[in-house]
Amino acid sequence: MKIAFLGTPEFSKIVLDKLHKSKHQVVCVVTNLDKESGRGHKVVYSPVKQYALENNIPVLQYKSISREGENDIKVYNPDVLVTASFGQILKPNILNLAKYGVLNVHTSLLPKYRGSAPINWAIIKGETLTGATIMKTDVGLDTGDIILSKTLEILPDETAGELTLRLAELGSIALLEALEQVENNTATYTKQNEEESSYYPMLNKEMAKLDFNCSASEIQNLCNGLNPWPICYVMLNEQTNEKLKVYKAKPYLNIPQDLNLNDYKNGQVVLSSAKTGLVVKCKDGLVLLDLIQAPNSKVMPSKAYLNGKCIEVGKMFV
Repeated sequence: MKIAFLGTPEFSKIVLDKLHKSKHQVVCVVTNLDKESGRGHKVVYSPVKQYALENNIPVLQYKSISREGENDIKVYNPDVLVTASFGQILKPNILNLAKYGVLNVHTSLLPKYRGSAPINWAIIKGETLTGATIMKTDVGLDTGDIILSKTLEILPDETAGELTLRLAELGSIALLEALEQVENNTATYTKQNEEESSYYPMLNKEMAKLDFNCSASEIQNLCNGLNPWPICYVMLNEQTNEKLKVYKAKPYLNIPQDLNLNDYKNGQVVLSSAKTGLVVKCKDGLVLLDLIQAPNSKVMPSKAYLNGKCIEVGKMFV
């Protein structure tokens, strides 16, 4: 089939690569506008655009595909549109542009975890199972009929970045199966059960500040779910707005016998050394801030950081 592919980040590029190397023909890609990066305002292409240029696939870019892209895409006469982490809401003129409509690669077991960040939220909420769903997109938000789903176990202590790469591979396999079914007219379209649906919002930087009134496992899940963006943090110095970024955290179980946790408040540093790492009191015990980044420093284990730096026992992270 002739496919118009819509996507932007690394996840999309992985799916595009599998599609491009299949029997199908990717006639064009649509990706978001280029961004400027750094002090030099260097123009940065999306991973999808870079891949398309390297493989001689025509590239279309719009601020709003629904307002600007209909006629351009029609020129390529696609049989179907495929979206994978595209990031724009499609209106009926785009949804109905191709013979088989629009198929979306969604990284959750729909109808659970609708929205723009299903991978992150599944980890934050402590799920142990997720998956990839291929659905026919409609005017709702991830509400279209399901063609097929494939499940995937979330590994212990897995970050959103790590899980994204594995789901891109699984989603690619699911997509190729769905396209085969659509092309052969054997696809079944199952309506989603609205009673089982859940929706979670976009990520933001405000949710990244650690709250030690949560349990150690909740803090661990939040750090994993917000890695690689926006990265959890605690305030090192409120007056200078210095932050200590926390890439990884986990429950600290090796509690010294002579330590009385009742002497500490939630958010207070209890252990701080090259031997223990940076350990903080939380709702249900202690949590190790395991992988950290101080201002003007590299990402490193807190044990390594505390080998040469000092964060005082008793310090409050509020």
